[in-house]
Amino acid sequence: MIDIDGAAGEGGGQILRTSLALAMCTGQAFELQRIRAGRAKPGLMRQHLTCVKAAAAISGAEVTGAELHSQTLRFTPGPVRAGRYRFQVGSAGSCMLVLQTVWPALMLADGPSSLSLSGGTHNPMAPPFHFLERSYAPLLRRLGAASSMTLRRAGFYPAGGGEVDVSLEPAGGQLQPFDLLARGERLSSQAECLAPGLPRNVAHRELEVLAQAMGWIYDPRQVVPLRQNEGPGNALMATLTHEGVTEVFTQIGEKGVSAETVATRLVQELRDYLRLPGALGPHLADQWVLPLALAVWQRGLAASYTATALTPHATTNFDTIQRFLPVRITTTASTDAGWQVTVHP
Repeated sequence: MIDIDGAAGEGGGQILRTSLALAMCTGQAFELQRIRAGRAKPGLMRQHLTCVKAAAAISGAEVTGAELHSQTLRFTPGPVRAGRYRFQVGSAGSCMLVLQTVWPALMLADGPSSLSLSGGTHNPMAPPFHFLERSYAPLLRRLGAASSMTLRRAGFYPAGGGEVDVSLEPAGGQLQPFDLLARGERLSSQAECLAPGLPRNVAHRELEVLAQAMGWIYDPRQVVPLRQNEGPGNALMATLTHEGVTEVFTQIGEKGVSAETVATRLVQELRDYLRLPGALGPHLADQWVLPLALAVWQRGLAASYTATALTPHATTNFDTIQRFLPVRITTTASTDAGWQVTVHP
């Protein structure tokens, strides 16, 4: 039984999700205390509880403490079972975080799986659908685990109601770690805006500010067509496709925040990424390390990647991973290049 302190580091839900994912991958049980102690509303919220129930469903785990607002959880996994699953958050909480929790275990399973997920698809403080589809999934394919994702319906706070279908193929043996040290030449830059249920000028104002600041061409067709009843909601996205990696940056609009402010925030994210040559932005640098660590553990070969920034979210994730896997994660800072992260067997 591995004892995990949920108040360690940034004290958020990532500790829970990483612990669930790696418990399933390794068969190791854990007890997590002080769950999300660093948040204004500590304990298991609805989306975190769905992560626990999803992990239990695919691994036949014995679980205690799986209740709303619980701050202690004991999780003892069984063998992971590939199959067809449906997981519903039941609120606007992110179903993408549920997907990320079970994805590592299912890519190591002995057969393909299909998932139907419902909840929020474009949430603040969570990876949006398009980030997982365009940035995360292609890297997993390079490890040896193929997938496909379909957005059936977008879901925003506070209504939720998003629907996503996912097909996951197992790696078919051991994952293949690889270095990702340079993003390579930029192949394209794409702006898009989701704004169902909002006045049409909101999306156009956001796209115009983004295009002007970045020197891109504004095209009204960059407003993604969605049904009005999928909103109200707003996500302004920029996709940077490079030879070695695709990065998706997103700003979620909120009530009382102007279209111009949303666009300006996204421009700052893009400029921060483009200012340094690291391959991965801060969010992908945080989320890529877990599947890479699994590959390093399986193959016994070190692998590295570079990143423009390492957040407290990322370093907390590094610490949690090292509690479950016999790997060592080192970081090296460079004033002109960002960071290099190496996972050692």
